[in-house]
Amino acid sequence: MKIIQAAVAVSMLTPAATFASESGLNFSDIDRYTSQEQVTSVSQFSDVKSTDWAYQALSNLVERYGCVAGYPNGTYQGGKSMTRFEAAALLNACLDRVTETTDELQRLLNEFQQELAVIRGRVDGLEKKVGTLEATQFSTTTKLRGESNFIIGGVNNWASTTSSQAQSTTFNYDLRLSFDTSFNGKDLLRTRLRSGNFSADPFGSSGNAFKLDKAEEGDGTVSIDRLFYSFPIGEEVKFTAGPLVRNTEMLSFVPSAYKSNVLDFFQLAGATGTYNKATGAGAGFSWKQKAKKGNPFATFDLNWVSQAGGAGDGFADSSIGAFTEQGAQNILAQLGVKGQNWGTALAYRYGSWNARLRDPNTGSGPRTLNQGQGSNSVSLSGYWEPLQSGWMPSISAGFSYTNYSNPVQSTTLGNGEGNGNIWSWMTGLQWNDVFMKGNTAGFALGMPLYVEGASGMMYEVFYKYKVSDNISVTPSLFWISNSYNDRNNGSSSLGGVIQTRFTF
Repeated sequence: MKIIQAAVAVSMLTPAATFASESGLNFSDIDRYTSQEQVTSVSQFSDVKSTDWAYQALSNLVERYGCVAGYPNGTYQGGKSMTRFEAAALLNACLDRVTETTDELQRLLNEFQQELAVIRGRVDGLEKKVGTLEATQFSTTTKLRGESNFIIGGVNNWASTTSSQAQSTTFNYDLRLSFDTSFNGKDLLRTRLRSGNFSADPFGSSGNAFKLDKAEEGDGTVSIDRLFYSFPIGEEVKFTAGPLVRNTEMLSFVPSAYKSNVLDFFQLAGATGTYNKATGAGAGFSWKQKAKKGNPFATFDLNWVSQAGGAGDGFADSSIGAFTEQGAQNILAQLGVKGQNWGTALAYRYGSWNARLRDPNTGSGPRTLNQGQGSNSVSLSGYWEPLQSGWMPSISAGFSYTNYSNPVQSTTLGNGEGNGNIWSWMTGLQWNDVFMKGNTAGFALGMPLYVEGASGMMYEVFYKYKVSDNISVTPSLFWISNSYNDRNNGSSSLGGVIQTRFTF
């Protein structure tokens, strides 16, 4: 440091231009110059203006370091040449301040020596980890997110389409691998692989009231079940499109705080007439009102999905096409308002022929709601949750109404013309940090989609135990008072699962 100071002093003491007489400063003025009190603001110089080219540099020297003195008459005289005496006086004032600052810094370094050593060690460790990640990552733009669910479960007194016997306990899995790619930090290209080994009855089919949120009918093969691209348009609008996209995933939010992740019906605000999770070729946009953090804001979403082009085997069928009525068109619109700990939304969905309703409590034959119908659905849902965990639970509620038409005449639908009214509703309570931080418990009741005169009350209770940040175990029991799925004719059914979830 002393070597640097000496070098600066030598350079500044080099003759600048003139003698002291040319600057108007005599030797008696030198004493007054060096003893002049240091100014605290550049505005104290009467001849320095904010438009001067060196104003910012002079301001920093005065206000940050306090090492600039002026002439006794309150001027700086920045346009005149500097004598060796003036340079010496200025340098001396600056070196005194720098020395004081250096001594103070050294005192702080000595005082916090141990803490700085710990931080230095952590930084070195982080640098090594970052270097390892950069060397082993498969892509600089793509992140891998995984979720695996092991589910042990069964249902009693359930007559499936192939058997009148109760469903036995099984051990199934559901695996999802998401590759999330971003090219500019604001967009998202999602490619998701999925595999599972659930049968349709009673947990794997969206045509059953006991459909699990973490289950899908499959034979263990791996397939792509999401492929779409989202990007912002301005600050308030996001656009999404892809050959495999889900309508509920294009919404700003689903108006529910109940998150058991067990029965699918209770995850959709009890409104599976509108929130039917239609998946296929689609596009949509979401508008979110710009508001200060913590303030309520409005949202509006509009999207279209053609469920696999209407192909019954799950592949896009060019003989039907994605834009025909037979292509299972779903148009979903939602107007919502969301606050810090609450939200509500009004939603509408139009479905053409083959546009499936979800999780109904209806059977095959004339009561089927899975194909051959046109429908108009509307729902109103909302939730509130406490800002802090305690005895007060979050409260979620919602209902949906669907007007259903079927080209096949059926007296069981209510009017003998193949038309009918379909209802559903739910209420859910959920407590956070139950017994231990991170654990949750909840209870929900409601009626899944039912045709008039064929309703059944359904209940669910769960407790989610958080083993670690990446592992949770959720035992759950559920019951329906009158089941009309498959070959059931109004009998009650009790089911339960133990669901272990791994995320990575």
